[in-house]
Amino acid sequence: MSVDGWNTVLVLGGTRSGKSEFAESLVSDAPVVRYVATAPEGDPQDTEWAARLAAHRARRPGSWTTEETAGDPRRLADVIAAAEPNETLLVDDLGGWVTVLLDPAHQPADDTETIAELATAVRGCLARLVLVSPEVGLSLVPTTPVGRAFTDALGATNRAVADACDAVVLVIAGQPAWLKAPDAAVTAAPAATAPVAAPPAVNGATPEPTPELVDLSAAADPAAAPPLPVETATDWTAPTTALPMVATGLVIQPGMDLPMPDEYAGPQAVERLATLDVPGAGLGVLDRLVGFAAATQGTVTPAAWNSVRVLLLNGDHEGGAAAGTRPGESARRAGQARAGRGALARLAAECGASLQVVDAVTAGPMEHEPALTGEQVESALRYGWRLAEEAAEAGVQLLVLAACGAGTEAAAAAVLAATAGAEPPAVLGRVITENGEIDDAAWMRRCAAVRDALHRTRTSPRGAKEVLAELGGGDVAIATGVLLGATARRIPVMLDGPVGVAAGLVSRDLAGQARHWCLLADHGGDPAVKLAADILGLTPLLDLRLDLGEGANALVALPMLRSVLALAAALPTHPSLGGGDVPGEDADGDEPDFAEPEPAGPGPTSTEPQEPDFAEPEPAGPGPASTEPEEQPASGPRAG
Repeated sequence: MSVDGWNTVLVLGGTRSGKSEFAESLVSDAPVVRYVATAPEGDPQDTEWAARLAAHRARRPGSWTTEETAGDPRRLADVIAAAEPNETLLVDDLGGWVTVLLDPAHQPADDTETIAELATAVRGCLARLVLVSPEVGLSLVPTTPVGRAFTDALGATNRAVADACDAVVLVIAGQPAWLKAPDAAVTAAPAATAPVAAPPAVNGATPEPTPELVDLSAAADPAAAPPLPVETATDWTAPTTALPMVATGLVIQPGMDLPMPDEYAGPQAVERLATLDVPGAGLGVLDRLVGFAAATQGTVTPAAWNSVRVLLLNGDHEGGAAAGTRPGESARRAGQARAGRGALARLAAECGASLQVVDAVTAGPMEHEPALTGEQVESALRYGWRLAEEAAEAGVQLLVLAACGAGTEAAAAAVLAATAGAEPPAVLGRVITENGEIDDAAWMRRCAAVRDALHRTRTSPRGAKEVLAELGGGDVAIATGVLLGATARRIPVMLDGPVGVAAGLVSRDLAGQARHWCLLADHGGDPAVKLAADILGLTPLLDLRLDLGEGANALVALPMLRSVLALAAALPTHPSLGGGDVPGEDADGDEPDFAEPEPAGPGPTSTEPQEPDFAEPEPAGPGPASTEPEEQPASGPRAG
């Protein structure tokens, strides 16, 4: 919990004030949360209300359970009264509960007595209990009898429950104000769930990130940080949000409020596709790609990603997680990438993408001990965030996450099992040796390592940082930081492999918005990727079942995705729908006279394949060694 000294708390707030997100942040470190939903499903034709309910469900971690009380409002008091001391309950919200209580289907009823029973149950509750309720007492008096009955009943409920709770907090515009604090001091963690604006730019330049990447793990109180001046971000490369700042750097914690893609641009872009002048039925399933790019770029005519960076995470896992892997194989793969050799480097060069190899700390054997210390987790998260910041500063429009460490598949399976309740044998792919043979003995050792790790941590919290420390390891922790940092800077991320989707699952508990900036080109037949993608709501665009290594599979698909976006942006509207003349034709529809274009400049005159020169450039700043070719100028609006 973020607040000490209380057992029950009431979170009040107006519509869209951030009260639900704040309440969820209060219970984010609980291993299991019972979410008590009070609102009825509503009219099936009310799509807007259904979308709100779906957004609430999508924010909840996979370890949470849901209980409905809309069928009988009196049952809420029984649920609270019967809760055990080791349980954590989140009731959202009392406005829905009052709506059901006043429903004619439940009349006649003694509303006053039912509210009193609820307050009594809250006062005697043995579990950790967070209740959410709308505050409507500041609005005008409703003009209808039904409206006045609702506000009166809700006001009476809020007063009774507030009196029974140990603490009461009012959330206004995302800012919590404690109306009734417990005897113990309230820590600053809840207040930090609201974003703090970024420091102002100097002469139009975004401030440089703190260069120190290692000694940033000391815990500090975010409340000690002075308020930062506010700046309105107008350019897509400018920071859209900032975390609380302390002397040691960023503070990454549950409940961060990061930006979401444009909710209107995506559907409008897909609708526009139906109007284009194409001879066939259109783009098929790849219309989802256009919708994703439009939402992340904030335009109905998204441009192809010209500046792409691949982050190859190289971090091994000790113990049984790496069973069946030849020692030194991951280092060899990372060395290949640095030297510009191997499938990943060659595909990156073919796509004009830069490639950066990121070394992660070796994770301990998770079946015997935590994979990382708490300090290493904090440092890895900030390191990943900074990698995304550096990419944004370089004008990168799309990040590709990849990994080559030994034991990454078992670590991802452990994260899946801990966060989504998956069975390790069902999400661990077969172990293929360097000779192409299936090694069942190694697969069983990996399953045993995950099983033993889950048994060792069976009583440990299932918060994001705890999962990373106990099971995830350095590569998953850095990948999680990359996803959060990319989300803050509105950069989409293409996932490719178990490490990326495992980071996506972990990032939900820190910022649920991160998954909406993720793209999955192909699941590659990996069972962990398929399951995690389903949980995250990511539908693979393709089904090529490539197995060229993480990152390489995504780069094979990248030229096709670019072509689709370029085509969707360039094609005109069909003439029957009011479109103008087709570009490249005369007004009468005849093809224009052909004129040979001037050459763009000197280039290769031989068609023979040439081995590219992948000399390793100097890194742009502090961080891991990088092999980034010269950045290509963007030909369209940046897709941040």
